[in-house]
Amino acid sequence: MHGRGDGNPERGLGSLERGVGSREHGDRRGGPAQDGQAAAPARSARKRQAIIEAARTVFMREGYGGASMDQIAALAKVSKQTVYKNFADKERLFAEIIAGSITEAEERSEELVDALPDAEDLENDLRQFARQHVVVVMQPHLVQMRRIIIGEADRFPELARHWYARGPERAHATLARRFERLAARGLLVVPEPLLAAELFNWLILSIPMNRTMFRPDVQFSTDELERYADEAVRVFLAAYGA
Repeated sequence: MHGRGDGNPERGLGSLERGVGSREHGDRRGGPAQDGQAAAPARSARKRQAIIEAARTVFMREGYGGASMDQIAALAKVSKQTVYKNFADKERLFAEIIAGSITEAEERSEELVDALPDAEDLENDLRQFARQHVVVVMQPHLVQMRRIIIGEADRFPELARHWYARGPERAHATLARRFERLAARGLLVVPEPLLAAELFNWLILSIPMNRTMFRPDVQFSTDELERYADEAVRVFLAAYGA
């Protein structure tokens, strides 16, 4: 309101200078409030990530049934109210952990899967995919997550369906499409691409996965896992190679 019609150029200049000074030095009307508003989303994102990491730790340690939102809030160093502000209930928080675990596995194998249709050396490219796939899926935290989901499948069938749909089912469908393109190039013979994809995945994972699911004390070295992967490729190409 001041300086609009008083006709005093010096006062107008003084107002402008004060405005610049406020922005430069961050008085209560300028910088801090704006900076605080800009920082709020970043703080919220950090809290959300802290909750997710704490929840993963608690679920792994206690299982779904034994985990509580109080434990998660304490480990994340946030209030219980903050946990519920980000996630309406424990089931939704658990679903977020599942989605993150699946995405992690997908991202690490996606590049190799996408490259398969253009393979020049199919056996070698399948071997590279199979080796990385088994090492990623057999990470201890992913195996433990699978145990938890299977153990809770009767009480929370939707969570189990979500895991399967976002994980194995989606991976099989993606791999089947790649096999179809390889077949079109005359490199594979796959009358049923989806079945071929499911069998290939099982050849890669079945031995180490079954053993560790029932024997938590068993750990495979990378060399051991890659040996299973290589043999899976050999058997798969014996059945489906052109």
